[in-house]
Amino acid sequence: MWTKETAMKLIYETGFIPIIRVESTDIAFKVAEAFLEGGINIIEVTMSVPGAIDVVKQLIENYGDKVLIGTGTVLDGIMAEEVIKAGSEFIVSPNYSQDLIETAKKHSKPIIPGALTPTEIYNAYSMGADAVKVFPCGNIGGADYIKAIRAPLPDIPLVPTGGVDLETAGPMLDAGAYALGVGGAITDKKAIKERKYEVITENVRKFLDIVKKYRS
Repeated sequence: MWTKETAMKLIYETGFIPIIRVESTDIAFKVAEAFLEGGINIIEVTMSVPGAIDVVKQLIENYGDKVLIGTGTVLDGIMAEEVIKAGSEFIVSPNYSQDLIETAKKHSKPIIPGALTPTEIYNAYSMGADAVKVFPCGNIGGADYIKAIRAPLPDIPLVPTGGVDLETAGPMLDAGAYALGVGGAITDKKAIKERKYEVITENVRKFLDIVKKYRS
């Protein structure tokens, strides 16, 4: 059984959260298997995946004792209740609101809501966020932006998402990111189209190597 503390510790130690945002349930399961083959023990399934709730339930049934399964693109408290009921162990959102954060807190689940400006980031954290997803980070400076935000707000754990790839991941970790949200750079669309899921597995391994290098 995951606690909020053990979940957040795992997210930090792993250094990144691989995101499943694909077009079908079948592909979602294949991508999840490719993630696990690469040695990762965290998976985020976005609510934009068809049948996302069922995917989360099945992944938890199959791997929940060993893998931290969370849900992304959770927009409000109602959705948060739904995914927590399905068994989700952490919640990620592109936005933040009081009801979203309070719902996660009520169930003692880690909540990583999205924000962008210093004011938004501070407000989200003040409401009770466990970390703040800085989104879309790559569009507004990437590592330099994380470094700039951390100067006045050093105690807020930041999870840059959007524009995180094999080139930008290291500098973002070096700038002080708590962890990284990684989507397209891992779930390679071309590889999925060609059913080359081993490419996704290798991408996971490459990101794990980057984290090891910058966290050592």
